[in-house]
Amino acid sequence: MRDRLVQLAGILALSVSIAHGVLGETKVFARARIEPEQTRLLIRLVWQAGAVAWISLAILLIAAPRLGSDAARHWIIAMSIVTYGFAAIANAWAMQALHFGWIAMIIVVGLAAFGL
Repeated sequence: MRDRLVQLAGILALSVSIAHGVLGETKVFARARIEPEQTRLLIRLVWQAGAVAWISLAILLIAAPRLGSDAARHWIIAMSIVTYGFAAIANAWAMQALHFGWIAMIIVVGLAAFGL
């Protein structure tokens, strides 16, 4: 059961991460006016670097139960809890808890924690 919770956390984290990248491009940066253009590009790439990092961590969560190493499993889950937990708190604070993303990330944190 613990393994399924960790994998479910990974699947949800993967969905949230992909949505973060897609919505960033289609909703945020499509309307944002940031000058100079070089700064806009930098902010956009940093946004997408975050999405790629979250996707990578989500894939590790999905794979963690099959790695054959309890230490690796625990570290992957622990770092996922820290990463998605910080992102959830930052999202809730920045968006004044009006955005659904922080809720999805809190669910990821909870599922991963139960899978420890």
